[in-house]
Amino acid sequence: MKLFILALALIGAAAATAHAQNAIPDLKGTWSGKGKSIVFGSGPHHPGAQTANEAPRVRDIEATYIVEGQDGRLLWGRSSSTAADTKEPFAWALSADNESIVGADVDGYFHISLLSADQMEKCYVHNGTGATRSIVATCYTMNRVKQ
Repeated sequence: MKLFILALALIGAAAATAHAQNAIPDLKGTWSGKGKSIVFGSGPHHPGAQTANEAPRVRDIEATYIVEGQDGRLLWGRSSSTAADTKEPFAWALSADNESIVGADVDGYFHISLLSADQMEKCYVHNGTGATRSIVATCYTMNRVKQ
């Protein structure tokens, strides 16, 4: 009988672990990070007089993303950088693996990998079709800001 109870306990623990792994993470809050970007041209987050036809620049960027809301796998909020407090809106969608996010803002696209509950690698690109005509690509780690 003791063996039967032990087996049931182990099965229950395994089921609880499997359920916890499938739970959608709560990503609301403030995320911040620093990294490098490759930039052709200029824009609010990469100021300058350069045009997209000139040589690219490697620039430091420090950005903050505030995930204001979440409805299941859908997230939204606003972003800014130390160069420009634009409060630019973004929309993200979390995939079923609970680790991959795709998204967009006014002029670019995100591919994000969740590394832990409080850390993500954010990759961002935009092409020269937006208002600034700049081209940008970057990937760097962002951490949830503890309040």
